[in-house]
Amino acid sequence: MMTVSITGSTGFVGNNLLPYLQSRGIQTLRLNLRKTEDLVIPRGSDAVIHLAGKAHDHKGVATADEYFRVNTELTKAAFKCFLASDAKLFIHFSTVAAVTDEHIDGVLREDAMPHPATPYGQSKLQAEQFLLEQELPQNKKIIILRPAMIHGPGDKGNLTLLYNIVSKNIPYPLGAFSNERSFLSVANLNFALEQILEQMDTIPSGIYNLVDDAPVSTMDIVNLIAAITGKKGKVWTLPKGMIRLAARIGDVLPLPLNTKRLAKLTGNYVVSNHKIKETLGITAFPVQAMNGLELTIRSFASV
Repeated sequence: MMTVSITGSTGFVGNNLLPYLQSRGIQTLRLNLRKTEDLVIPRGSDAVIHLAGKAHDHKGVATADEYFRVNTELTKAAFKCFLASDAKLFIHFSTVAAVTDEHIDGVLREDAMPHPATPYGQSKLQAEQFLLEQELPQNKKIIILRPAMIHGPGDKGNLTLLYNIVSKNIPYPLGAFSNERSFLSVANLNFALEQILEQMDTIPSGIYNLVDDAPVSTMDIVNLIAAITGKKGKVWTLPKGMIRLAARIGDVLPLPLNTKRLAKLTGNYVVSNHKIKETLGITAFPVQAMNGLELTIRSFASV
C-alpha cells in the first residue's frame, strides 16, 4: 500500500483529498507544521504533499511577513524534512498567482516569466525558486503544481459572493464586463494527484499548471446559479468606470466589492493544462468545467 504524508490536511483541499486518496487504497498521514523543529516525515512514506499555505486575503488584513513566513519558510522546512526522509516525491502546491495576480492576455503557460504583484504571489514564487535551486538526490523528485482557483463542496471563495448576489435576486452589476477564466474543480485536483502518485516513478520533476479543461465566463456562472436557484438572474450593465471606483472604495471600506474581487470576477485569466495532461497520458480531466461548477453551486443551495 502506498503511504502519503500531507501538510495542511485540515484545509479545504485536504478535507477533500484525504478521503479521496483513502478510497483509492492510499494510506494518508497528517503532518503538523506548527512546530517545524519537531517535524519528521514518518518512515515508509512514499511521497509528501505540501498543501499548507496562506491563501489570498481578500479583506486585506494579512501582513506581507505572514505570507512569507507561511508560504516560503514553511515550505523550506517541509522540504528539508523530505530530504531527510525515505520519501521519493515532494509535491508542492503553489499557485498560478506565483506568475501573475493580474489580467492575462492570451493563455498562461508554465514557461511564462513570473511577475507577481502581491505578497501572496511573491511568497509562493520564492518557495518555488527555493525548491528549484535545490540539488536533489538521484532517487528523489519535486513536482510543483500551480492550480487556478480551486472550488468544490465546502468552498467559501469568490463563488459564494456570486451565489449570494444571484440567489437573493440582487441584480448582478458587472454585466458590462466580458471575460474568460480558468478554474479547478477539486474533483479534478484529486484525480490529478492520484495519477501523479501512481506515475511517480516516471513523471519528470518540474512545474505543472493544474486547471480544468475549458475556461468559463463569469456570466456563464451567473446564469448557472440562476438556473439552479430558480431566480431570474438580473444583470445590470453599469459603466465600467463607476464599478472600478466603487471597487477602490471597497479597498478602504468593508464593502462586498474591492479591486481584488473585481479582478477575479471580470478579468481574463486563461491557463493551459496541456503539459500536465500530456505528461500523465490523458486527453481530458474527468469532470467538465461547467459540471464541476454546478456541483459546487448545488452544494451552496443545500446548506
